[in-house]
Amino acid sequence: MINTNLKFWRRELSLTQAQMAEKLGIKRSLVGAYEEGRAEPKLTTLVNMARLFGITLDALVTTDFTKRKNAKAAAQLQAQATQMAATETTANRTGNNLRILALTVDRDQNENIELVPQKAAAGYLNGYADPEYLEELPKFRLPMLGNTGTYRAFEIAGDSMLPIASGTVIVGRYVDDWMSLKDGTPCIVVSGKEGIVFKRVFNRLKDAAMLALHSDNPLYSPYQIDVEDVVEIWEAKAYISSTFPIADLSLNRLASIVLDLQQQVSIMKKV
Repeated sequence: MINTNLKFWRRELSLTQAQMAEKLGIKRSLVGAYEEGRAEPKLTTLVNMARLFGITLDALVTTDFTKRKNAKAAAQLQAQATQMAATETTANRTGNNLRILALTVDRDQNENIELVPQKAAAGYLNGYADPEYLEELPKFRLPMLGNTGTYRAFEIAGDSMLPIASGTVIVGRYVDDWMSLKDGTPCIVVSGKEGIVFKRVFNRLKDAAMLALHSDNPLYSPYQIDVEDVVEIWEAKAYISSTFPIADLSLNRLASIVLDLQQQVSIMKKV
């Protein structure tokens, strides 16, 4: 039923194969192959299809929706498509693009954390929605993060977020509602103009449809980025680094002095 239902729902939603491919995060040629039965979608693609059509995965695979096509159903589907289009228009203004997120899973169907190393940063801008591209990235899991949300890891470059050093891997949780971001939240921001950057985000979406990005290193000036240029936002939840923070010797010296004074006071009390 997959090829039949894919063609049915694509036409009911008034989408071209290219538009369907964009919403599913796959290549247009794959949509054609799926509709003609020349290829079978991966599980992650099937899940994305079911979400897009607003049906269960079981219904997508087992139900022939062409036999349910009547005037009432067509009207409901058209209303759904209209509402979807209106939602996407609102999303562009508010910063929530509501697109289907491409991801990978392990053999137990647990979501992986894909690692985007520095050398792959440029390619990520072209392949972030392509499951085949994501399949080529290194993957790992961090059980400590639990199963709440989708995570991705990015290796950062530069010293704009010291003491987080260049080469550190930032693990971020996917943000699907940008309006909910609180000022000062550390995030990986993926955009067409700036690429992949790690900054503290200040939410200016409601007033100016922009995000203000600040560095922890005072040598770098804050700047703003238009919401239309933002592709993804990942809220930083953990980091992995082979560089340990440099100890503040002045604080260590102060702690030593305080300890010495405490010992002297203790001796004086005994006397």
